[in-house]
Amino acid sequence: MINIEHWDSFFGILNEDNMRKKLELEGYSVNIYYYPKGTYFPNHTHSYDKKDGVLKGRFLIKACGKECLLEAGDILTIPANTVHSAEVIGNDTVISLDASKW
Repeated sequence: MINIEHWDSFFGILNEDNMRKKLELEGYSVNIYYYPKGTYFPNHTHSYDKKDGVLKGRFLIKACGKECLLEAGDILTIPANTVHSAEVIGNDTVISLDASKW
């Protein structure tokens, strides 16, 4: 099941360092990506659990029959082997922390 978390100020102000620390404390390896306007990832899967955290922009992820529009401070959990797609919505580049748990 996919799940959206919204940023909790318990972890400090929303920025790359604080979101990275939160995800790493949960056992994830984290990379930052910049997805420009028009970026689209068709249906695919990963063999590991992952989370996508958005720092800037709007990122639409479709999985399990749901559409999840992520904005700054949103983190989406995607379990291993879940078919999903993703696309940038609007004109702003999406800054995303991609977290993987092997």
